[in-house]
Amino acid sequence: MIDTIMLDAQERMGKCVDATKNQMAKVRTGRAHPSLLDSIQVSCYGSMSPLNQVANVGVEDSRTLTVNVFDRSIVQAVEKAIMSSDLGLNPMSAGATLRIPLPSLTEERRKDFIKVVRNEAENGRIAIRNVRRDAISEVKKLEKAKECTEDDVRRSEDEVQKHTDASIKNIDQILAVKEKELMEV
Repeated sequence: MIDTIMLDAQERMGKCVDATKNQMAKVRTGRAHPSLLDSIQVSCYGSMSPLNQVANVGVEDSRTLTVNVFDRSIVQAVEKAIMSSDLGLNPMSAGATLRIPLPSLTEERRKDFIKVVRNEAENGRIAIRNVRRDAISEVKKLEKAKECTEDDVRRSEDEVQKHTDASIKNIDQILAVKEKELMEV
């Protein structure tokens, strides 16, 4: 029973690291990448739809994204959604295609992005600690139900802590790489 709790905790910690990595990928670093627009929701057909469901996002060059909208009637809605996002992008319309030049990042904007990335890393660490807390409480419930010994509880706490430390170290490494990427000119 303890083994399943440990495996579940390890899997959930891995998912926390992956989620943190995905959140950090959304923060732009000056290079054009289609994932920059993944979080944008477009108001069309009476509901909110992700941008990648109403348009094809591609990279024209290192500083320009292209968005080919599937339906010409929603080009304005897509353009408005991109402009109102907090990415600071200003698309230029050319028929059903939008070209989005990425402005170079100022020092102030880079520091703002670093704050955002650090906040995402902290959220990931908190999520991992919550998984640790849940796993330890599950093991302690087993001890109260007399399904395991006190030594088993100690060993499992140590094992969960090792996984926690490794996961937090992964997040710290991802953060360091992202900060370095953001500070490149």
